[in-house]
Amino acid sequence: MRPGIALIGRRVCLVCLLAGIWIICQGWPAGAATTERIVVNRFSGVAIEGFDPVAYFVDGAAVRGKAQFEANLWGAVWRFRNEGNRASFLSHPEIYGPQFGGYDPADIARGVVIAGNPRFFALVAQRLYLFSREANRDAFAADPERFLYEVGKRWPALQDQLGQ
Repeated sequence: MRPGIALIGRRVCLVCLLAGIWIICQGWPAGAATTERIVVNRFSGVAIEGFDPVAYFVDGAAVRGKAQFEANLWGAVWRFRNEGNRASFLSHPEIYGPQFGGYDPADIARGVVIAGNPRFFALVAQRLYLFSREANRDAFAADPERFLYEVGKRWPALQDQLGQ
């Protein structure tokens, strides 16, 4: 019977809703599972938030895939912007798929597993790497050999912990 409390409750919910929308618009992979060998949305099973992994190579940009061009591989649903990209991926998933399952190699080098954000990427030696933060991408791009050396030491043990 106290309308002031109900009004405050609605305002709080509206603030929470707006904050959630802001997070989604910023591209944070909030629903990404970090217990799987491939970064997937835990609700939909879609890999790398629905971005087309082949587009990074073809367009040099992060491009969202379309639901009508999907493929299931490695326990994940992959989306592509067209049938050609889908066919290329299925022919050579080891080339077009994100390295380390889409986890951030800069974080792996530090001994932690954090899902990469498909908007922060680098192509190094014809391989796709995704990063949780822009700063990680920039650090990796400055010295990829150092990071990959560290990742090589830590990834096998971290990978074994995924999916357990």
